[in-house]
Amino acid sequence: MVFRGDPTIRPDSNPEFIAFWVKGGRVLAGMNVNIWDVVKPIQNLVRAGAAGKTLNLARLADPSVPLEDRLS
Repeated sequence: MVFRGDPTIRPDSNPEFIAFWVKGGRVLAGMNVNIWDVVKPIQNLVRAGAAGKTLNLARLADPSVPLEDRLS
């Protein structure tokens, strides 16, 4: 599992993160929590994973790298 953002639940804040389920560098599933406008990029990453594309997981976790750039 790869997290982009902090999934820690605190009483004084709402978590904001994306979780990716991965296997062998391929994204199998993704879920966004309190981060909007990422559904399409997550779907594209899952489709790419289903097609066999592997990703650098450290860059997948890095919020400074746009999700859209992960497929180029």
